[in-house]
Amino acid sequence: MGMDDEEEIRAIERERLRALVAADMDVAGQLHADDFQLITPSGSTYSKEEYLGRVGSGVFNYLLWEPDSPIEVRFYGQAAVIRYRSQLEGIMRGEPMELARYWHMDVYEQRDGRWQVVWSQATQIS
Repeated sequence: MGMDDEEEIRAIERERLRALVAADMDVAGQLHADDFQLITPSGSTYSKEEYLGRVGSGVFNYLLWEPDSPIEVRFYGQAAVIRYRSQLEGIMRGEPMELARYWHMDVYEQRDGRWQVVWSQATQIS
């Protein structure tokens, strides 16, 4: 795997973040694997259906989600692990979530010729 492959993964992650902020469920649905699982900073877990359902309904309303560090990429066969810091702001369950910084670690797998995120975990930076 080379620099072009790393850039492809970075571009897909940026597209995923844009889709989540815009609540574009068509794009988000394609980029998340059916067996996707999110672990939030508070330790809650969500399946693809649960997570994207909350984003699509506005329960999780991201106003800003932007990487503020390079997206580091490592490949392991048909899997890629990414890690980066971000700035994130939103409205969660009707409550404002002030601008905060997070570390993200995500695992992508190549399935049927396309990359999809399968695991995602975020940790708030204090």
